[in-house]
Amino acid sequence: MIKVISEVKDTNLFKILRDTGSIMEGHFELTSGYHSNYYLQCAKLLQYPDIIFKLANKALGLIKEKVKVEKINTVVSPAVGGIQWGYMLAYVAGYRMIFTERKNKKMELRRGFEIKKGEEIIIAEDVITTGGSVREVIEICEGCGAKVKAVASIVDRSENLRFKCPYYYLIKLNIDKYPPSSCKLCRENYPLEYPGSRKKYKKFN
Repeated sequence: MIKVISEVKDTNLFKILRDTGSIMEGHFELTSGYHSNYYLQCAKLLQYPDIIFKLANKALGLIKEKVKVEKINTVVSPAVGGIQWGYMLAYVAGYRMIFTERKNKKMELRRGFEIKKGEEIIIAEDVITTGGSVREVIEICEGCGAKVKAVASIVDRSENLRFKCPYYYLIKLNIDKYPPSSCKLCRENYPLEYPGSRKKYKKFN
């Protein structure tokens, strides 16, 4: 089951996720190691720039309510899922946009991207579940002497996750998940799919 915990007014985002095929049904192993009969593939939503443009404007409006956006310089996103969302958010706000990449399991700045001391930054990710990649990007930015003013995602799938800075999202979803030992789909021998970007997982959380 998927439960909508909260959604920003006038976005119709849950319907959009359904209509774009971003909510997939099957038998999936999640990044956490749990199993679920639903998987959120936000890349399918990101195929549509006109929709993302409208959502980025909504997100910027949320941020503006509490953050002085005039002083922000840059949007930083973790590759690859956050790149399109971060780019559109930067576009509507008039900021620069760069991204981090994972090399040898470590997130880092590459391709000549630089973050200067004193820069004010928004970190943009499409879907946040555990927040691990976002925390790595925060560490990179702070290590360069920058100030992370906000984190912004399209979807929050976390369990009341908190960062050092304000966190804004457009929709919060609760998607049922199960340990493999109590997964009904495993007992019924449904083929297991591994849709996430990291194939091997250490533990449940």
